Amino acid sequence: MEALLASRSVRAYFASGTRGCPVPPSRVAVLGGARARPLRCGSMDSLLNELTQDDMVNATELVQWENGKSINDIAASQGIRIRRHRQPTATLEEIEKELGAPRNILEKIIWDKEIEVAEGHAKKPLKEVIQDAEQAPPTRDFFGALAAAYKRNGLPALIAEVKKASPSRGVLRENFNPVEIAQVYEKNGAACLSILTDEKYFQGGFENLEKVRKAGVKCPLLCKEFVIDRWQIYYARSKGADAVLLIAAVLPDLDIKYFLRICKELGMTALVEVHDEREMERVLKINGVQLIGINNRSLETFVVDTSNTKMLLEKHGDSIREKGILVVGESGLFTPDDVAYVQNAGVSAVSSLNSF
Repeated sequence: MEALLASRSVRAYFASGTRGCPVPPSRVAVLGGARARPLRCGSMDSLLNELTQDDMVNATELVQWENGKSINDIAASQGIRIRRHRQPTATLEEIEKELGAPRNILEKIIWDKEIEVAEGHAKKPLKEVIQDAEQAPPTRDFFGALAAAYKRNGLPALIAEVKKASPSRGVLRENFNPVEIAQVYEKNGAACLSILTDEKYFQGGFENLEKVRKAGVKCPLLCKEFVIDRWQIYYARSKGADAVLLIAAVLPDLDIKYFLRICKELGMTALVEVHDEREMERVLKINGVQLIGINNRSLETFVVDTSNTKMLLEKHGDSIREKGILVVGESGLFTPDDVAYVQNAGVSAVSSLNSF
């Protein structure tokens, strides 16, 4: 069966029931008779009320999927230009045979990430990864650390990046020691740290995340990864992550909603990243978003424009403040003037590599 949307995780959600409650009969039929977990709701009335209120069960995307719309058509209807293969275990050759060559660097990264995640599932099944995540030490409050630093200093809180390389700039630190870098950042006042875990394009790794956490660094840690599957979130938690990045340019709304639930279950913060007007509008309609990152860099072209933050906040700032959402400025912020510019636009935190 074709995955519900981009993620096999969402299909699993409906196959197993909503927070322990049975899947509605129409959903069971769609899923080919998948059995739900035992009923744990207080009454049928509360069950029906829960399903009525549930923004995943009643999502437009699910109705579209039931009516035969493809995952890429559904994503495209939300402005997502990144295409996904029908089978999550496909090889790169199979993906390119179906979809042709990748149209931009982000699409290429995601296709490679699909293969990487499938290999991760094979090496360590989801059940084991979940068990490891549940046994991990308690999370540190990533959102709270940013809010407190901003309130305390009156300046955007700093999320300092521990990153060796990037596709746009190549190798940034030849002698890369993630623990030493993290310790220097923490000593100099970073509120939180961002650890790059993508290996192929950023020369990172989950082992760097684990090393920094085990070294005694107290700053909350963001796993900066191209998340497309719940396996990655649980794996990040098992390695010490307190927060994960969710990229709206890649994930349809239903995936974001589901991943937010997993983060809440694990006590993690989700940094939901947007770049353009369409993505901002989508994310602001999703319940449970606490932290929005505005990326000044297009992940499709890698072009940077710091005025992007100002433009989006001029239009959506009131709505963001009403919801109590904190905004993080991302990319192209290298000088105090850059930070002052996005602060005046309305950000409460910045993510920066050249921090000290």
